[in-house]
Amino acid sequence: MLNSGISNIKVFACNSNKELAEAIVEKLGLKLGDCEVEKFSDGEISVKINETIRGADVFIIQSTSYPVNDNLMELLIMIDAMKRASAARITAVMPYYGYARQDRKARPRDPISAKLVANLLTSAGADRVLTMDLHCAQIQGFFDIPVDNLIGSPLLVNYYIDKYGDALEKDFVAVSPDLGSVTRVRKFAEKLNIPIAIIDKRRPKANVSEVMNIIGDIEGKRVILVDDMIDTAGTITNAANALKERGALDVSACCTHGVLSGPAMKRLEESAIEDLLVLDTIEMTEDKLIDKISVVSVADTFADAINFVHKGESISSLFD
Repeated sequence: MLNSGISNIKVFACNSNKELAEAIVEKLGLKLGDCEVEKFSDGEISVKINETIRGADVFIIQSTSYPVNDNLMELLIMIDAMKRASAARITAVMPYYGYARQDRKARPRDPISAKLVANLLTSAGADRVLTMDLHCAQIQGFFDIPVDNLIGSPLLVNYYIDKYGDALEKDFVAVSPDLGSVTRVRKFAEKLNIPIAIIDKRRPKANVSEVMNIIGDIEGKRVILVDDMIDTAGTITNAANALKERGALDVSACCTHGVLSGPAMKRLEESAIEDLLVLDTIEMTEDKLIDKISVVSVADTFADAINFVHKGESISSLFD
C-alpha cells in the first residue's frame, strides 16, 4: 500500500490486540516495530524499544479494552518512551477508546474520565489520536491535538448488503436500542435504504435497562439492532426480546465494539438475537467466538488511515 518513496514510518503495537496490529501492518506492507511490553514482578509495566526511532513517524496500535488500566498504561508508557527517543511524530492508534462513556457529569461530583484520558495521552507525548466510533463524538473536543474518529458503519453496511442483497429493502428494519443511538441508526438505514424503529427505554441503574416502548413498525419484519458498543449486553438483549415478543420475524444485531464483559455471553446465548456482527477493534478471545457471533476486520480501514496520515493526505473518504 505504501509508496516505495515513503520512508521513515514505524508501526508498533502493545499487547491489547496484536492480531489486528499484525493485519494492519501486513496491509501497509510493513513489519511491526521491534519492542517488548512486559510486566515486572510487582505489576509495573516495562517497555523496551529495540530499534532506533529517531526522526520517525511512529504509530502505536493499542485498544484500551479489558484490562483497561493495564492497556492504557502500556500505551502511555510506550508513548513516553517514543518521545524520549526523539520520534518526529507519535500517533496513538486506538481502535477502541476506553473510558469514553464517562464523558460528562451525570451526577454531582462525577469525574469526566474521558477528558482525563485525553489529558494523559497528550501529556505523555502523543501528537495525534486515530480511533473509531467514539461513544460520544464530542470527545474529540477534549483534545488539544488532532483526533481522527473513523466510522465503522460502512463495514457493517457492506456485510449486510453482501449477505442479504435485494431482500434488505423489502424485509428489514434497522432499530435503535435507545434514543441516543438514533442518528447512528438513521445513517446506517439510509445506506441500506430501509426504515428505522426506535426503542424508548428507562435505565433504573448502571448496566440495567427496561424496555418501555417501540416507536415504528416492526411486526412481521426482520430487524437489525445497531449500536456503537455492546458491553454487558443488557440493553441489546432486552431490546431483542421485546422486538421478538412484539412481532418481529427475527432479530440480528451489530456493533463496532464488542466489549462483551460480565454476563454478556450468557445473555446473548439466551436471547432472541440470532446473529451478532462485531468489528475487531477489541480482540475477540476464543470464549467469545460462539456460533451467533461474526467478526469483520477493521484492518483495511486503519491501514488506509495510517497511510493517509503519514502522507499528509485527507482521510475524509474513510468517513463515508
